[in-house]
Amino acid sequence: MKPPNSISLLLFFLFLLTLSITKAQAQAHQPKKTYIIHMDKSSMPATFTDHLTWFDSSLKSASPSAEILYTYKHVAHGFSTRLTPQEAHALSNHPGILSVTPELKYTLHTTRTPQFLGLDKSTTLLPASDQQSHVIIGILDTGVWPELKSLNDAAFGPVPATWKGECETGNNMNASSCNKKLIGARFFSKGYEAALGPVDSTTESNSARDDDGHGTHTLTTAAGSAVAKASLFGLASGTARGMAPQARVAVYKVCWLGGCFTSDIAAGIDKAIEDGVNVLSMSIGGSLLEYYRDIIAIGSFTAMSHGILVSTSAGNGGPSQASLSNVAPWITTVGAGTIDRDFPAHITLGTGKTFIGASLYSGKPLSDSPLPLVYAGNASNSSVGYLCLQDSLITEKVSGKIVVCERGGNPRVEKGLVVKNAGGAGMILVNGEAYGEELVADPHLLPAASLGQKSSEILKKYVFSSTNPTAKIQFLGTHLEVQPSPVVAAFSSRGPNALTPKILKPDLIAPGVNILAGWTGAVGPTGLTVDQRHVSFNIISGTSMSCPHVSVLAAILKGAHPQWSPAAIRSALMTTAYVSYKNGETIQDIANGQAATPFDYGAGHVDPVAALDPGLVYDANVDEYLGFFCALNYTSLEIKLAARRDFTCDPKREYRVEDFNYPSFAVPFETASGIGGGSDAAKTVKYSRVLTNVGSAGTYKASVLSGSSKVKIVVEPQELSFAELYEKKGYTVSFTSTSMPSGTTSFARLEWTDGKHRVGSPIAFSWT
Repeated sequence: MKPPNSISLLLFFLFLLTLSITKAQAQAHQPKKTYIIHMDKSSMPATFTDHLTWFDSSLKSASPSAEILYTYKHVAHGFSTRLTPQEAHALSNHPGILSVTPELKYTLHTTRTPQFLGLDKSTTLLPASDQQSHVIIGILDTGVWPELKSLNDAAFGPVPATWKGECETGNNMNASSCNKKLIGARFFSKGYEAALGPVDSTTESNSARDDDGHGTHTLTTAAGSAVAKASLFGLASGTARGMAPQARVAVYKVCWLGGCFTSDIAAGIDKAIEDGVNVLSMSIGGSLLEYYRDIIAIGSFTAMSHGILVSTSAGNGGPSQASLSNVAPWITTVGAGTIDRDFPAHITLGTGKTFIGASLYSGKPLSDSPLPLVYAGNASNSSVGYLCLQDSLITEKVSGKIVVCERGGNPRVEKGLVVKNAGGAGMILVNGEAYGEELVADPHLLPAASLGQKSSEILKKYVFSSTNPTAKIQFLGTHLEVQPSPVVAAFSSRGPNALTPKILKPDLIAPGVNILAGWTGAVGPTGLTVDQRHVSFNIISGTSMSCPHVSVLAAILKGAHPQWSPAAIRSALMTTAYVSYKNGETIQDIANGQAATPFDYGAGHVDPVAALDPGLVYDANVDEYLGFFCALNYTSLEIKLAARRDFTCDPKREYRVEDFNYPSFAVPFETASGIGGGSDAAKTVKYSRVLTNVGSAGTYKASVLSGSSKVKIVVEPQELSFAELYEKKGYTVSFTSTSMPSGTTSFARLEWTDGKHRVGSPIAFSWT
C-alpha cells in the first residue's frame, strides 16, 4: 500500500476541520430552551464552598456562555437556564445532576358569594377575628392593581411578625404600593423574557402590577376588603368583599400576557414559601405530567411539607371526561359551580316565542321593534363562519341585523366585536351540546346575549325555515335567588383522574360563574384592546374564580385551627361538602341537565360553616405521601425529584394507593384483567382509612348510600368510638363487583355520623 503524500494528509485534515467547524456552527444555531436543573444537594464536591458556585461550574461544563436565570431553594435544589438540546443532554450526564427538565408554558384557568356560602349568617365562624388577620394568602397569578378600594387597609393592625416578604419596585410599582392589607408583591419574568423577549413596557408593566385583570380578580375574590355600592355597570350591585376580608394577601406575578412559564412559577412558589405565606392559591394549569416532572406538583409538595395548604383550579376543559389538571393528592383541586344570581336577557322571535338568555351588556339597548335575524354561517365565505371568527362575516349580509354565532373557536366577547365591526346590530350566542344549558354572562360591546342549547336549537330551526326571521333582545338586569343553585358549570374540568385513577378528583366545587370582584385599571372588562371602558369591578367565570374561594376558606380554617395540617383542612372542607339541594335532589350538571356525579363535583359543594366543625378528619403527613410514591412504584430518584428528600421504599412493606388516607374513594375495576369484569365470579378490593377526632368525644356509625346494586360495600368496623381529641381510629371498606361492561360507572357515598356531625366521602366506581 502506498503511503499518503503530504498533500493528501493536508486535504484530510482540512476535511476534518471543516466537519468540526460545520458541527460547531450547527450546534451554535440550535434553538435554546429553558430548562429547570435539579441537583443532588448531598453530592456537592468538597472543593466548592457554596452551592451557587457549584451550580455555575456545572452549567459552564456544558455551556460556557449559559447564564443562570433563577436559583431555587425550596421547590428544588438547583437552578434554571437556557440551553440547546445537546447542551441539556451533556449537562444531564454531569455528576450531581438529578434531572434536566424542559420548561412548559401553562395557562390561566379563567359579591354575592359570601352570602351564598352562608358566611354572613355565622357570627361564630371566627370568634376571634384577630386570628384571621394573621393568616397570609399568597396568590400566584398576573399581579395586582394596588389602588383598588378592595385593598384598603384602614382596619388592619401591624403586619404579622412572621412575614419576611417585600414589595418589589418595578415599572409602575414601588414599595409604597403595598400596605397592611397587601403586604407583599413580587414579580418573576426571567423565564418569560428568555422565551419571548423583554417585557414590552408599552403594553405590560415589568412589575407586580396587573395589566390583565385575572390576578386582581382572584385576589379580591379571596380576601378583598369590603367596598359598598360595588357593581359592574350597575349589575350585581351591593357591598363587594372577599371571603376573608381580614386576611392579608401577598402577590407573586408569574403570569404575563404571553403566558405562565414554569421557571417563573417555580421561583414564585420558592419565594412564597420563604416569605411565610400560610395558604397558596394558584389558578394556573397545564399538562398532566408525572408528579416528579410537574413543577406545580413539586412546588406544592414542598409547600405542603412546610404546612402551607395549596389550592388550585381544576381547569376549564369540561364537560369532557378526564380533563383535569393539578391532580396531586397533596393539592386541593377545585371545580366550578354557579351561584343563585344571574343576569337574564329575553330573546323574542318573530313568532312571539320568548327565551331566557344571559348578558352583562349595559349600553344603548336595541330598538323595541324586531330586527332581521341572520345565521353567521350563512353570512360568511368561511367554512367555519358560524363561529364568528375575525374578519369572517360579510358586511352586506349582516349590516343592521342580529347575528346568530356559535360558541367555540375564539372568546365570546370577541365574537360580538366581530359582529359589530361587520356592521351587525346585535348578537345571539348559541350553545351546542358541549355547553348544554350553561349561560355565562359577558359585558359585550354591542347588544348581545347567550342562549342555552335547547333554546338555541329552536332558534336556529326558526332562522333556517323562515323567509324573514326577526328577533329582539331585552336586558333585564340582576336577578337573585335563582334556583336550582349551585349547578356544576359546563366548563369545569371533570374526572376521572387520568394520572392516578385511584385518587378521586376534583376534590370539591365552589362558586365560579359570574363572579364579581376587583379589576385592573389597564384594560376594559372584556379584556379586548378596543374596550376603553374602565371599571373597578368585573364579572367573569372560570375555575380560576372557584379556586380562590376555597383558598380563603382554607385560610379561615387555618385561622381558627392553626394546628391543623393542610391535609386536615382539605378533609374538613371535603367531608362537610353537600351534594344535594334542600329538596333532596342531587346537584345538577348544567352541561346535560342531569344529576351530577363525584367525577363532576368531587366531594360536593363547599360549606364553610360546616367545615369549621367537621368532627373527624382524614389526616396525612409527609411520610404518608412518601408511601404514596412507593405505591406508584416510584424509584428513589423519582421520589427525590418530587419530594426533595432521600427516601427508599421498604422492600418488606406492601404499599398500596388503596391505603392512602384520602377523604374520598375512587375504585377502578379493570375488566380486561378480570377484576370486576371479564368473569362471572365476584371480585373484591379493599381500601383502608384512618380518621382523627377533632371534635368532642363520641361514637360514630357508618352508613352507605348507594344508587345501584352493582357493587356490594362492607365497612369494618361499623362503629368507631373516640374518647379524646386527636385520637385516631382505622377502618376498611370492601368493594365487591361482578362482571360489568367496560366504560360503566357507578357511585355511592360513605358517611360517619355521631348524630351531630356528618363526615361524608364520595365513592366513584369505574369499569375500564
